Amino acid sequence: MKFVSAHEAVKEIQSGNRVFVQSAAMTPLELVDAMSLRYQELKNVEVIHIHTEGEAKYTQEPYNQPFHTNALFVGANTRKAVNSGAGSYTPMFLGDVHILFRRNILPIDVALIQVSPPDQHGFCSLGVSIDITLPAIETAKKIIAQVNPNVPRTHGDGIIHKSRIDAFVESNSPIYSIEPTEPNETDIKIGAHVAGLVEDGATLQMGIGAIPNVVLSNLGNHKNLGIHTEMFSDGVLPLYESGVITGKEKQIKTGKIVTCFAMGSQKLYDFVNENPVVHFKEAGYTNDTAIIRRNPKVTAINSAIEIDLTGQVCADTIGSYQFSGVGGQMDFIRGASLSEGGKPIFALASQTKKGVSKIVPQLKVGAGVTTTRAHVHYIATEFGVVNLFAKSLRERAKLLISIAHPDHQEELEKQARELNLV
Repeated sequence: MKFVSAHEAVKEIQSGNRVFVQSAAMTPLELVDAMSLRYQELKNVEVIHIHTEGEAKYTQEPYNQPFHTNALFVGANTRKAVNSGAGSYTPMFLGDVHILFRRNILPIDVALIQVSPPDQHGFCSLGVSIDITLPAIETAKKIIAQVNPNVPRTHGDGIIHKSRIDAFVESNSPIYSIEPTEPNETDIKIGAHVAGLVEDGATLQMGIGAIPNVVLSNLGNHKNLGIHTEMFSDGVLPLYESGVITGKEKQIKTGKIVTCFAMGSQKLYDFVNENPVVHFKEAGYTNDTAIIRRNPKVTAINSAIEIDLTGQVCADTIGSYQFSGVGGQMDFIRGASLSEGGKPIFALASQTKKGVSKIVPQLKVGAGVTTTRAHVHYIATEFGVVNLFAKSLRERAKLLISIAHPDHQEELEKQARELNLV
């Protein structure tokens, strides 16, 4: 295995190429920066990815001249480019992205990834981000790898043999980490409401952030919980260490924590390193509704930007402003609703920090419907939980107003009357 500089390695990228960048904590920052510095040599290069970390210089002046971002999920580092027209957003369920690569709809010319050093058999680990990376490297014509001993060696499907890699770049940088956020009073109330819906033996799906962590912190007296999720973070660790998470009642990979990526603190990365309990699979597996539904009592906890009085959920835009992406929300909302005893849940504060209600008469003009009203069941705010399943539009409006912030209830009732919802 011969190492070259990042500058030398990215010479594999040619004008007109489509370049894939690995996701989340595994974003190969040195390769991304080296690619961006070639802005005067390249033309018409498409960069495709889901959520990534780092500066994403290829979206910034002057580096962005030859690069066009095609985001399948929009993060903070690409938001400006996508909303200014310098980049694009392609709406895709996370569980369907593999189809783009494997069916040659969006063929990959070059994949930029970050891996562990090879083991005695020559296999490198893709670390904590398998998600859409596995189908990308299976189909990419060229693969450039940032080889980093700080990358955890994870169990599951996230491996690549060194013979498949075209250029190796040595790195010893810490992988991206984030410490758990401290919950505020609203988060604590919402988390307690949601935790009250979780039953013993449930299979959990949750994201990252204060509310999921509060929910998990309230489950210390539960028994035999399981994890089958798109991603997880530090909040899972105390429950596993205390024996609350056993996965004994799961039907799919009994006893295993199943995920397609993880992001959190170094403690989290130490936990997943060489840990056979945690199985990292691609998103086409973790987010397959047919697989999700086979587990018992799937409890899916998701967030929203706003919800209208009929139950339509917008979770990826603020009006027409693209804030994030469709992601895996619908995959798990549907999977949970079809699971025996499953509970799809939306957890959100009743209003923004500026006092704007998140429960609205109608979604903003241009807003995307991330989850349809026909798919919605439980909604939780700091003022309680309601279940919209099998409820009429009028019943829904009354229920949602009941958990809206009291400062907005009178106006919501007025608007509901004008819309003939009450």
